Amino acid sequence: MPETQNIEYKSSWRDEYLRWVCGFANAQGGTVFIGIDDNGNVVGLDNAKKLLTDLPNKITSILGIVVDVNMHEAEQKNYIEIVVEPQSHPVNYKGEYHFRSGSTKQELKGSALDTFLLKKQGKRWDSVAVPNVAIDDLSLIALQRFRNEAAKSGRVDEEVLNDTTAHLLQDLQLIDDDSGNLKRAAILLFHPKPEKFVTGAYVKIGFFRSDDDDLAFHDEVRGSLMEQIEKAFDLLKSKYLVYAISYEGVSRREKPAFPVAALRESLLNAIAHKDYASGVPIQISVYPDRIVFWNPGTLPASISIEHLLQKHPSIPYNPDIANALFRCGDIEIWGRGYRKIVKSVLEHRQLPPAIKDLGGLMLTYYTDVCTQLKAENVDGKITKIVEYVTNNGSINNSDVQKLLNTSKPTATRLLKQTDTWLKKQGDRGQGTIYVMKWKDLIGS
Repeated sequence: MPETQNIEYKSSWRDEYLRWVCGFANAQGGTVFIGIDDNGNVVGLDNAKKLLTDLPNKITSILGIVVDVNMHEAEQKNYIEIVVEPQSHPVNYKGEYHFRSGSTKQELKGSALDTFLLKKQGKRWDSVAVPNVAIDDLSLIALQRFRNEAAKSGRVDEEVLNDTTAHLLQDLQLIDDDSGNLKRAAILLFHPKPEKFVTGAYVKIGFFRSDDDDLAFHDEVRGSLMEQIEKAFDLLKSKYLVYAISYEGVSRREKPAFPVAALRESLLNAIAHKDYASGVPIQISVYPDRIVFWNPGTLPASISIEHLLQKHPSIPYNPDIANALFRCGDIEIWGRGYRKIVKSVLEHRQLPPAIKDLGGLMLTYYTDVCTQLKAENVDGKITKIVEYVTNNGSINNSDVQKLLNTSKPTATRLLKQTDTWLKKQGDRGQGTIYVMKWKDLIGS
């Protein structure tokens, strides 16, 4: 069995491996096997009996937790099993906080450590109370936008919307029960100058003619999050989006080069899920052939990039901010945001955005299929097949033969290489077609 979220192998014991025990304790728990190599082969221990006695005491005295330490035998070789339960309190190794994520161990520092410690206390970063800020300090424009949008969404009782701001904030759980102070989420959502309290709480947009060294112009969108949403999106549409112009007869038509609904969803996701403790703004970079959203936030440990464009549970990074945006109808709370993105790009005859984790979540939309697959170094013949499906809905072996002027065996081989984007429907024969692999995700 390979190393996983809950399994770690070590050929021999070193005291520094207490960091791995610490990482499991701070995450979902797990098992450290001593005397097994990285490939899962038992290599055995000469000091297994001694470790069986020493390790429980060492772990308790240094980490302050109790674990199960067991000795096993395989192939006439002894190895040690350390079973670590997840802990409700933060565990540190000589002042260092480690965390198991996937099959790797990470040392938590900076904003990641702050978020971790708050979570262990049953809190999130956006739920921390901020002293000396009064309700009267909040933006009336931002509050009115919320009331208007919430009235349309129907997700807030009319009685609450028409009541005092204090009652509204209480209903949105934006006032700390213990201190009576506004939470960070309330400051970000409704204060006219949230940067007085949270560094980098704004959106940065730039237009680049070719590469990152050729900046043509840029804007910074500041103010409450309620106002940033509309200001940033209006700027994108009116100033930054490149429009492809086509003609039908004597009529000129303008079609956005990017799916507008998907871009709005990406902006809202970035605002809702940003790591505001990072002190770094959301950054939107627009180029003639692509647009890039970068958000200093991270995906939940249980959701990988591969699963992001599939159906997945909603695990908001900022629950209080996400709740307010949901209540006013800006976002969906049940993990459907990226499904809406997929639906929008497919209707626009494009592919879902390329997603990367580069110190934060980066989404890149391209103007067309060819440009996107060329950027990903995909073979030109595969690109033509995928482009055909985005335009026509499906393709079969005969279509590929005609499209590429090739033989049936070659068409079959090429179709097998499209599984990143396409999926097969039907087992064999003329009824077999290939469609976009996300097609069945856009019906809801």
